[in-house]
Amino acid sequence: MVEELAQADDAIAACVDAPAWTLPEHELVAALDAAHRLEHRLAAVKLALVRELDGRGTPRTQGASGTAVWLSERLRLTVPAARRLVDLATTLDSGSPGIRQALADGAISLDQARVIADTVDTVRRSASAEAGDKAVGVLVDWAGQFDPTHLRKLGTRILDHVAPDLADAAAQAALEAEARRAARDRHLTLSEQTDGRLRLTGTLDAETAGLFRAAIDPLTAPSGPDDSRSPGQRRHDALAEVCRLALWTGELPDSGGDSAQIVVTTSYDGLTRQLSSGTLDTGLTLTPDTVRRLACDATLLPAVLGGAGQVLDVGRQRRLITGPLRRALVLRDRGCAFPGCDRPPRWCHAHHIHHWADGGATSLTNAVLLCGHHHRHVHQTDWAVRVGDDGHPEFIPPAWLDPEQIPRRNHYHRRA
Repeated sequence: MVEELAQADDAIAACVDAPAWTLPEHELVAALDAAHRLEHRLAAVKLALVRELDGRGTPRTQGASGTAVWLSERLRLTVPAARRLVDLATTLDSGSPGIRQALADGAISLDQARVIADTVDTVRRSASAEAGDKAVGVLVDWAGQFDPTHLRKLGTRILDHVAPDLADAAAQAALEAEARRAARDRHLTLSEQTDGRLRLTGTLDAETAGLFRAAIDPLTAPSGPDDSRSPGQRRHDALAEVCRLALWTGELPDSGGDSAQIVVTTSYDGLTRQLSSGTLDTGLTLTPDTVRRLACDATLLPAVLGGAGQVLDVGRQRRLITGPLRRALVLRDRGCAFPGCDRPPRWCHAHHIHHWADGGATSLTNAVLLCGHHHRHVHQTDWAVRVGDDGHPEFIPPAWLDPEQIPRRNHYHRRA
């Protein structure tokens, strides 16, 4: 065998050095198919060698704690990859000659062989050895048409073909087992980073995954041709919008049923000029721009402190745009008022045109509906907002965008 493999090695080395560009197209395709088939057949040889070495105990004789560890060292594989190799070699040797032969014939790939072996094992445990043997033939035939991922999906209904009288019961049992695994494995981890950000990791069960996608998918589309956010950033912002919508319903438990509360501590002079940086109740600091944006549509309870930190005065909720005023704003703007935006009212914040902290009034003539994206955009850029003579908001672009700074309006919500 060593001599045969050496000859094969020489032949392959010659192919590596051969100029592929000289081949006509049909020969290129034929060479690709042949190389792919040869790869599978070599995999069958390697599995047979692994199984024999494992059976003899050679790795332990050479001082390794196990065959997988020995393979990972010798072949420079990861331990999990080496372990999968040993497991598949054992499976094919112990009771799946049909799979081994299909691999040796170059009819299936190593990944397909793993899928078929897993599926056949399930069939034998849930039905019978005879049904498992039938499943091998069906799956090997399917492997000629489907990649490993699709083959595994098809394998979930293999009993329909090899043991139809047991298929429904087995499928139900598989679904129940999967539901138990999903319930067991579901989790969500929030890891707080040093700069106040959170890292979210977790696994959602099928139902929750469906709910999550249904909630954020409508919010992940680009807001316009100039939206430069990456898909990940759009999903992040969509999650933020879903959280805001949930808070605005007022149906969450008392601890979370209101809009987020921002506690701002500043001197009296600082308060009369403009809001300074803000501190969340978690102790994290927000930038002045972020505080001013959040304060547009959140409950604000200003507290004025003396030099020693004593409370001199605590204000009242006196600038939140809610109730009849918000309903009037919705009737007027019908959605985000920024030019070209199609976001509906329920996804919008109420923005003070002349900020409340700067002396602006809480009134219809000093408010405009903006979606989360355009609310941030207005706060962070040089766009200006005003209410026109007819009582509707208009937006003045920055000079770099339009030197004439011609006011623009949103006509989307008035197309009807």
